[in-house]
Amino acid sequence: MKHQARKRFGQNFLQDHSVIQRIVAAINPQPSDALVEIGPGLGALTYPVLEIAGKLDVVELDRDIIPILESGAAEHGALTIHSADALKFDYQTLVTDNSQLKVFGNLPYNISTPLIFHLFKSAEVIAEMHFMLQKEVVQRMVAKPGSKQFGRLSVMTQYFCNANSLFIVPASAFRPAPKVESAIVRLKPYKIKPFIAENEVLLGQVVTTAFNYRRKTLRNALKSYLDEAQLIELNIDPKVRPETLSLEQFVRITNYLSKSQS
Repeated sequence: MKHQARKRFGQNFLQDHSVIQRIVAAINPQPSDALVEIGPGLGALTYPVLEIAGKLDVVELDRDIIPILESGAAEHGALTIHSADALKFDYQTLVTDNSQLKVFGNLPYNISTPLIFHLFKSAEVIAEMHFMLQKEVVQRMVAKPGSKQFGRLSVMTQYFCNANSLFIVPASAFRPAPKVESAIVRLKPYKIKPFIAENEVLLGQVVTTAFNYRRKTLRNALKSYLDEAQLIELNIDPKVRPETLSLEQFVRITNYLSKSQS
């Protein structure tokens, strides 16, 4: 059965076998793992992972792909297909016997960031995640303070996870070939976070506000939250730009505001 890639689903199908083998090796699936694939497409990663693990849950939005997956998976192992929108799916429903999920997938570029944020809501039940994303997105996820790539995605990813960029995947590895390069990122949610925000929703709001005004000084970017004297009280220079702040400093600001509000 053939399937035409659909733009509205952001589909680009992985077809380079050497790249596939390298990704599967990074995931390192085991029969004891609770494995979940998001957006299996035509099964490039699905079948080799299923062959090793024996069982796999997948979340797929395109209903036309499901019969293709079912047909191809029959000889490899037990495939459970959840016909659902990955942005709305409750991943905690896949947890059994206190197991930790290992999530992976070639994520559509057009939903990658909101999907990552959706998965952070279930971080406590996820052992690790391996995703193929647009290279620039991965660069932002692992960026350090002071770099041009450092922003909201960097801070929030590094708050929830230890993030590492593993390797680059060229556009030629896909059909149809996208106009950008991809990269594999490994995300390991912290069991004990290095810095704990008393109000994680507020942390997200502070970080979003700061980077909405990333060209302004911090005293101007966050003036709706606190003034220059308060920043100085927190031992934070009000004249610096948001991109120079560390995760710890963003959490410090958030906890100060949280105490002030209560």
